[in-house]
Amino acid sequence: MLHLKSIKFRQRQSLPSLSTFPYDLPILQSLQEIVFSAPVTFFVGENGSGKSTLLEAIACAVGSIAVGSESVKTDKSLTAVRKFAQQQLQLSWQKRTHKGFFLRAEDFFGYAKKLSQMRQELEDDLNQVDEEYKGRSQTAVALAKMPHARELQAIKQRYGDGLDTYSHGESFLTLFQSRFVPDGLYLLDEPEAPLSPTRQLAFIAALKQMVAQNSQFIIVTHSPIIMAYPDAVILNFDETTLQPVAYDDLEHVQLTKSFLNNPQAYLRHL
Repeated sequence: MLHLKSIKFRQRQSLPSLSTFPYDLPILQSLQEIVFSAPVTFFVGENGSGKSTLLEAIACAVGSIAVGSESVKTDKSLTAVRKFAQQQLQLSWQKRTHKGFFLRAEDFFGYAKKLSQMRQELEDDLNQVDEEYKGRSQTAVALAKMPHARELQAIKQRYGDGLDTYSHGESFLTLFQSRFVPDGLYLLDEPEAPLSPTRQLAFIAALKQMVAQNSQFIIVTHSPIIMAYPDAVILNFDETTLQPVAYDDLEHVQLTKSFLNNPQAYLRHL
């Protein structure tokens, strides 16, 4: 299912100085329109090519829910990108959705830690009620515990024993799947960061299930494994114009294949 159909970039006559971020990124100076033609679209390219910046701008324009960070409407780290999105991006929808979320790899680790702290605080609150309500009736104790117990139960229902009880890869997949709802638009920046190759395959399987439930994904990635998702559109930010590119033509893929076939050919020069 395609929710976001295209992104158009408004007229550039009113652009500020091209030396100002993010207008200094060549890809953002040349883009006129991106048309989405598949449920899964990958942004690929070297560091600094502008792919993550554009994903952030899309998140700001959409008003996505941010997982693990402040709202895209208030996050100070997105101030410049948010202004760019407001001034330059025009979204065209096939079916407008308010479901889905925006997730950056660096935000995930902080979110898992914050969730662990929240769970511990709720457990401490429950213990404090036991101390403060000694000698009171069971009904009074139960009523005092109720709001804390409800929040704790909600966390356990969604995340089990807690994201911090799993490995990074397991906890990322748990978070991803627990926050998923059908018919959503999901913007993911480098989801492979906490994932082993095996977990990346599990992630691809999860993507397939979610696409079958009418979800759309725009994903920034460096992973040749994740890029291999069937029938995905791959947009290469290293080219002068943003056009779909075949999987086997990507430098990421060619270099990885070449290295794995003969690692010593590369390592002997180090």
